[in-house]
Amino acid sequence: MYAFIVLLLAALSRLVPHMMHGTGINITAVGAGLLFFGSRSSRWQAAIAVAVMALTDVYLTKVVYGFPFHISGYLVTWAWYGALCLISSGLLRKVTFLRVVAGVFISATGFYVIVDFALWAMGNMYPHTLAGLGACYVAALPFYGNDLVCTAGLSAILFGLPVLAAKLAEMMHNARAHQTLQ
Repeated sequence: MYAFIVLLLAALSRLVPHMMHGTGINITAVGAGLLFFGSRSSRWQAAIAVAVMALTDVYLTKVVYGFPFHISGYLVTWAWYGALCLISSGLLRKVTFLRVVAGVFISATGFYVIVDFALWAMGNMYPHTLAGLGACYVAALPFYGNDLVCTAGLSAILFGLPVLAAKLAEMMHNARAHQTLQ
């Protein structure tokens, strides 16, 4: 249940800046939310995560931005969302600091490399040259940086707080056991 709440909050994090008449530059909980959801859900439920994120893409494109919706423009992004859930289902079933750090880098860097490559390859914003690809990646750097920071911060909370709570509970239990022995 907690994983579904995190997924819903991740989806809402994409919408809230626009509801407040602002624009974010990729300050969302999507990366960490998908990492967490994937690590706490069965593999087939990655389809649920993709569907939730796809609905936010349709809403943002049609309602917020006022553009026509073309599914082909989102297939690579949705495939990455599904892949991230599947990756985290293996990588983060056992939570360690290094695994969470790896998940954070896989999430943000994978999205940056794969989705921006697709934007360059399938779009008409940049020339289809090596310089055009470089310009596409350079233009996306601020978004990548924000995604990396947001994914790292929220992942630290989502994956770290349960570990911290368990350690504190263990310490309290040990302290009580020590007191009863005295």
